Amino acid sequence: MCMLCEAKHSAWAGRRGFLLASSAAAALVTMPAAAQVNVGAPSTLRNLVPAEELETAAVQQYAKMLSDAKAKKALASATHPQLIRLRRIASRLVPQTVQWNDRARQWNWEVNLLGSDQINAFCMPGGKIAFYTGILEQLQLTDDEAAMIMGHEMAHALREHARARIAKSQGTSTILSLGSRLLGLGQLGEMAASMGTQLLTLRFSRDDETEADLVGLELAARGGFNPQASVSLWQKMAAASGGAGGPGFLSTHPSGPDRIRQLQSNVPKVQELYLRARG
Repeated sequence: MCMLCEAKHSAWAGRRGFLLASSAAAALVTMPAAAQVNVGAPSTLRNLVPAEELETAAVQQYAKMLSDAKAKKALASATHPQLIRLRRIASRLVPQTVQWNDRARQWNWEVNLLGSDQINAFCMPGGKIAFYTGILEQLQLTDDEAAMIMGHEMAHALREHARARIAKSQGTSTILSLGSRLLGLGQLGEMAASMGTQLLTLRFSRDDETEADLVGLELAARGGFNPQASVSLWQKMAAASGGAGGPGFLSTHPSGPDRIRQLQSNVPKVQELYLRARG
């Protein structure tokens, strides 16, 4: 018998095979489960707007917004109970984001709370999150429901809906201007300010909203938040809007029976992720 054949039949070879198989099994156990909701591939239109440029504009606009809020004494301090609560929720959601966008590894995630009666919340490109006190207080959100809102907004950033919407709304002129910026030929400050302003007023499409609902649902479930809260949340939203659109969050996030039914049909898909996260 040749040395190779002898090695194949040795006790060590058998043990080695067992160890390799065990290692592979362990790797499968520790790997995150594949996505349970089906939202398809992200829009290719987003590739027309450089991610780095948009995220830079978002960081600038977010910083300005916080500065303005602080000057008006409307920025919650780090010791505010509601802000502590929101950041605790975020700490459980952020680790789940890379599965949906590898760029999220590089984002400096940030959560802040603004004093306002508005029912509103958002996440800008690059992971810049803001909640208004109005959405927490007027809707009396539980932690699970707040996690659904946060997951939904994070999903817009992860699916890079803003890049696609800006490409659609601005067309060739913006793309050419961005190309000039990359070549050092454009007016950097003016374009960044324009893009940043758009990020605060952007309205997403129905398809974008559906994606954000489902990805947010899964993010929250993976973070250990009850997926059934997605249904109770949008029931509250529907009640707050009187069945129609309203200001702020409600005008850009239409709530209706179809939305609630779709969430209800997807809750079972992520239930196991939630139970596993809860241990």
